[in-house]
Amino acid sequence: MMKKAFAVTLDPATSHQNHTGSWRTLRPVNVYKLPPCNNQCPAGENIQQWLFYAAEGDYEHAWRILTEENPMPACMGRVCYHTCEGKCNRGFLDESVGINSVERFLGDYALEHNLSFKRPTRETGKKILIVGAGPAGLSAAYQLRRFGHSVHIVEMGKEAGGMMRYGIPTYRLPRNILDAEIKRITDMGVTIECGRKIDDIEAEKKNGKYDAVIITIGAQISSNVEIPQGDTNHVLNALSILGQIETTGDVQIARKVAVYGGGNTAVDVARSLRRIGAEPVIVYRRNRENMKANDEEMDAAIEEGIQVKWLSTISEASKNNLKIEKMAIDENGKLSPTGEYEDLPADAVVLALGQNVDKAVLDKIEGLKFEKDNIIINEETKMTSVDGIFAAGDVATSNRTVTNAIGMGKNAARGVNAYLNGQTYKKALKHEIAKFEDMHPWYYTDAPKTVRQELEVARRSNCFDEVQFGLTEENAIFEARRCLSCGNCMECDNCYGVCPDSAIVKLGPGKGYEFNYDYCKGCGVCAQECPCGHIRMVPEQI
Repeated sequence: MMKKAFAVTLDPATSHQNHTGSWRTLRPVNVYKLPPCNNQCPAGENIQQWLFYAAEGDYEHAWRILTEENPMPACMGRVCYHTCEGKCNRGFLDESVGINSVERFLGDYALEHNLSFKRPTRETGKKILIVGAGPAGLSAAYQLRRFGHSVHIVEMGKEAGGMMRYGIPTYRLPRNILDAEIKRITDMGVTIECGRKIDDIEAEKKNGKYDAVIITIGAQISSNVEIPQGDTNHVLNALSILGQIETTGDVQIARKVAVYGGGNTAVDVARSLRRIGAEPVIVYRRNRENMKANDEEMDAAIEEGIQVKWLSTISEASKNNLKIEKMAIDENGKLSPTGEYEDLPADAVVLALGQNVDKAVLDKIEGLKFEKDNIIINEETKMTSVDGIFAAGDVATSNRTVTNAIGMGKNAARGVNAYLNGQTYKKALKHEIAKFEDMHPWYYTDAPKTVRQELEVARRSNCFDEVQFGLTEENAIFEARRCLSCGNCMECDNCYGVCPDSAIVKLGPGKGYEFNYDYCKGCGVCAQECPCGHIRMVPEQI
């Protein structure tokens, strides 16, 4: 009698017949990684998740996920310098995803469709005062209102927005967009009192019976430098010029203007002066490689005909002329004067050498500690050295961008909420960052980045119309679908399709997959065929 193979003689339903996974030495597990774009975003947006829903055409869902962290996407889609794109893993494949472009599309979509924030379902009875209605203050107010707290903002400017209104030109950020996103926050119940400067914050807190205060004063005082002058007094500051253009639409200034500085404010004021008929020249002591201004903004300025005197400093100013000294820079970036001079025709000088915070009101707060010009804060809670007083934005950091202010305001609000509940806010631990080398890019199709169209250069020189346009719906979906979903499941069904033992279980739309270890042999095919590096093989626990 011929003997049957051992495996065939096993009784039905035994572990050897129905649990093939007992042979493996490795098992697959789902790992959740932090996409590098998310990690880089100063506002802490869950970029990958809202890109996923944008790619599906579910724009409202995408917008609501985005605005959990940032309440002003239409503004940020215009003024953010999108450093997230510089970290995008897609850049190793072809070009980074146009994250900022899709963010603007979602922000504009929400405005066009009158999407609003939900008012809190309960009121806590707690009152919070916010000093300053710039991006940090507005972000903090939005988050605090979501918690159900009563929020009142006091702003010394005539209108809310801070440097978004008085420092960023309208050709970059149209005011109707800014106003609409601010209104969405006030519609939640946030009150903003404009045109009043608080002289004593502690007295305001006590008299108003506020439970906490967040200081979000912007850097609105221009840094100065002594320039020996002859018979001229036409030395102005950039913020004053930008503020006048915002409030009056024009400014009285000479035709030939030297803008002294190399940051974003210098570029903004030069491009603005060009639009009102002046002939600005940027004078910067370093070279292009060491310039602080955003590359895209600098490229646009040069495209518009603005000249730059690189490696130059102003040593003397007379009525119609500047004396410029040429500088030398070594391989370590160290500057040294050359003793070589040249004349530059100029009737006025606009200083754009950085901004500082007005500390007069801050110096009155007993026990408030500073490091140089910044208030010292707990990096997690954003509380200052004074109990119940928090700070965010320019007043507490040297990283003075709108997006960073949005993120700091959000975290300050979370710190305040924990404080009001007798707790201490702690940021959640981050997952490991998803690396390009952990992914399998052969599954992704080459797809060139969608470039946003711009207003033709000939029309820019005499108007403040918005320069950069948004994406069409078709382009926005295409751009969102370029996302590689780094380190997180995008439900592509690859693992499900390649598993030889049907050990992958689909959990339903949006829920991903799980492994049936009774059948999994640990062959690792699923991990090898996962495009986004979401599956990892780990040693079997014995």
